[in-house]
Amino acid sequence: MFHLNDILIFLFFGIVAFVIPGTLTVWNIYNCFSAKPKKEKLISTVTVLVGGLLYLMLFAITYDTAGDWYEQVNTMQFHYVISSGYWGISWVALLGFAAYFVLLYINADRLPPLVSAAAISFIILLNILQITFAVQLSKNINNPLELSFYVYHFNILLLSARAIQRHMLQQVEIFKNRAAAQDNNIRFKKFYDIINSLSRYTFVIFVALFLVVAIIEIIFVLIGQGLDAPIKAFTDTADWTFSKQTPPPPSDYEGHYLCTVAAGGHKKVVKPLRFGSRRGATIIVNRQLCIANAFEEVIQIKFPSFHRMVRHIYDTYGYPLSKLITNPLRADVVYIIMKPLEWIFLLFLYLVDVRPEQRIRNQYVLQFKR
Repeated sequence: MFHLNDILIFLFFGIVAFVIPGTLTVWNIYNCFSAKPKKEKLISTVTVLVGGLLYLMLFAITYDTAGDWYEQVNTMQFHYVISSGYWGISWVALLGFAAYFVLLYINADRLPPLVSAAAISFIILLNILQITFAVQLSKNINNPLELSFYVYHFNILLLSARAIQRHMLQQVEIFKNRAAAQDNNIRFKKFYDIINSLSRYTFVIFVALFLVVAIIEIIFVLIGQGLDAPIKAFTDTADWTFSKQTPPPPSDYEGHYLCTVAAGGHKKVVKPLRFGSRRGATIIVNRQLCIANAFEEVIQIKFPSFHRMVRHIYDTYGYPLSKLITNPLRADVVYIIMKPLEWIFLLFLYLVDVRPEQRIRNQYVLQFKR
């Protein structure tokens, strides 16, 4: 049986996720194709602002994001969709929305050419970013509620196209009026003036677009984020479509602290080899981790009393130590500190085991479900 609270919550989510976005979407589609749009500015503004607020609210409810790819998060949490190291692209998106409202509320005849060109450029950049963001989410879209995110992305694309189309039509009308003011008896001159005006305006758009992109790249360089910052903002993440980084084990996973080192350190230092399996969880494995586990395996078989003592020491100090490995630099330091022990473990294996390298290779072999 459903309780009243359950019904109210269901209705609330239905209205927020489907009714409001659906109504605004239908209205926006009508305004885009109708010769006489109805309350276009109001509906467009509500779509961007209220729709954006609902988007953020649903996102916060659906995805509990708690850290960059190199930080440990709970198994029920996600890493950031966009790397916090490249926050600059959020300003580009905000400028894109501002540019949209400029074209929405100010007619073309009141805008200087360079402002018009810059506004169109930022709207284009906004849509590149928002489409990329939408694709980034796709890996973790698992139900109809989460599909509602794409309704907002679709509306932004639709409204952007409509704003640019309307602006271009206004510009054409402006040029027609200017052409009508010319001497009608001098047809060649009139034609020349129109072509000349259009060609200059097209050039301004091209230059403005180039300058906008160039300025953004210069800003990224000046704040130390590099020319590839817009790309890294999406690839320097974990859990998402464009993610290229492998996160450390979840914070609620009680694994070997060397697992944290293997996954969380800089690749050039800790030298991860492959994925592995430990207690049902997928982990990153490096040679140091395999050697340490092979050493434990051997002493467990050959020297059980000594193994119990070693295990007690590890259980007492190892797991708490793993909680302190919260960034790549700390993982690198632990890896380097562990190097002498790694060599001792390796020497021990070569002294007591018949096939030490095979034993090392067999550690944490990834188990595939059938």
